[in-house]
Amino acid sequence: MAKVMVLVQGPAYGDERAFNGLRLAGSLSRREGVEVKVFLLGDAVGCAVAGQQVPNGYYHLDRMVEVAARHGAEVGCCGTCMDARGLKDEQLTGSSRRSTLEELTDWTLWADQVVTF
Repeated sequence: MAKVMVLVQGPAYGDERAFNGLRLAGSLSRREGVEVKVFLLGDAVGCAVAGQQVPNGYYHLDRMVEVAARHGAEVGCCGTCMDARGLKDEQLTGSSRRSTLEELTDWTLWADQVVTF
């Protein structure tokens, strides 16, 4: 069983790092024999805010988080980063949750591979 952690640090919108990191997480989570954990750090915690309103034709990062989770990925959001941005737990998608630096440390040690965006 391959164990992959996808660490996303880029802003939710403004460049495509978060978009590409979540695309990879979704693709990996659909693979047989792959366990995926996604950790959103810094501005990337905005990816997990539920109910995003974006222009027509634009990608919905909150939906991408949910797709990865629906296929088995675990999604953690840095609690310190959420607090710094005024985000509350109840604003997150149903499949993502507040997390900690300690859990990020555990996930890093758990993973065979860590991919950073």
